[in-house]
Amino acid sequence: MSQSLNQIRSRVRNRIRDAVIRRHKRSGYVLFSDTTLRDGEQMPGATLEPDEKVRIALALEEAGVHSLDAGFPASSQADVVAIQKMTQVVKRPVLTALCRTVRADVDAAEFALAGNPVHKKGVSLFCGTSPLHRQHKLQKSRSEVLRIITDSISYAAEKFKIIAFSPEDASRTEPDFLCECYRHAIDAGATAIGFPDTVGVLTPEKSADAIRLIQDNVPNLESVLLAVHFHNDLGLAVANTLAAVAAGANVVQCTVNGIGERAGNASLEEVAMALHVNRDQYGRRFRVDLSRLFPLCRLVEDLTGVSLPRMKPVGGENIFATEAGIHQDGLIKNRDTYLPFYPETVGADGLQFVLGRHSGRRAVAHRLQALGHVCSEAELDAVVGLIKQQPKGVVIDDDRLLQLIAGDHA
Repeated sequence: MSQSLNQIRSRVRNRIRDAVIRRHKRSGYVLFSDTTLRDGEQMPGATLEPDEKVRIALALEEAGVHSLDAGFPASSQADVVAIQKMTQVVKRPVLTALCRTVRADVDAAEFALAGNPVHKKGVSLFCGTSPLHRQHKLQKSRSEVLRIITDSISYAAEKFKIIAFSPEDASRTEPDFLCECYRHAIDAGATAIGFPDTVGVLTPEKSADAIRLIQDNVPNLESVLLAVHFHNDLGLAVANTLAAVAAGANVVQCTVNGIGERAGNASLEEVAMALHVNRDQYGRRFRVDLSRLFPLCRLVEDLTGVSLPRMKPVGGENIFATEAGIHQDGLIKNRDTYLPFYPETVGADGLQFVLGRHSGRRAVAHRLQALGHVCSEAELDAVVGLIKQQPKGVVIDDDRLLQLIAGDHA
């Protein structure tokens, strides 16, 4: 009787899960799956302590990501501890754990995620499928790889209702075999399939072609979500992600600041802002809170110790700073003249007019007025001339500006 009741409950949960998947696919929403805490942390020098991971996870939750790739429990006890801590405080996103197609990895994930309800935890299984991986890493035939995929997903389905499968090195896997892997994974119980460009070799055109190939050759695709995961070895991870979204991908997997193996991953904040700024082109909605992006970038920078380049889109130090007089004049008159989006849109403090050799009269007058100093045209011309004469490396901050207007040229 008890077994029968459990079977009924399982069937009900499966129907609910399937209904949620269908609703997600019909909605047209792009779901953001963040892998900062797993793939991002694999970047040399970016190791995070469990409590630091929890801080980032909570910030990602506030930012509205749909799911968190929380770690790789089989790889270290620290990952198990971090995931267990997350289950206690992170409530809205689905928490997933990475697993090889090995039963022991699934068991480790089950242990780490034990504190989460069934609809808020899952596993992401991966198995190398390209000729390179089959021959040199796994030393398995096609049929053996298919059997491994089927067996491991079937085993995971006994413990989890949310199961993602990704063929590692999918972008270099033979198209016919790639689709065969997906068909077997879905039949075995996968609820999402991923397309990872593991070594970052694709272009946007090839990325879109790959999504269309899957759509045309995986007949049971309608019952699962299709996710994409791009690496940035050619600087194209964000562009490839957007191309995949345009072709119909349901889920994008990204990292904050684009951190990750080698040249990193698709940057979460860049993908989100590109979809927002170009919503007329993509026509896809998403639930990321854009105003959380800038603080999130800075938090990840601080906790990982991986510094952001000054010119990094969305989160870099220069993104809302300018020294050029023509730009400063335009921005003072109307911010739209030289901004693709406003600082407050992403949660940044505001515009920064840097005074230096390239600055014009209007920017200097604007800053002096903000400091409560109204000067004559002659005084303004004089101080602008002095600013342009300053040696390289001299910072014209407010104190130095007031010194110059007061006649202190030392």
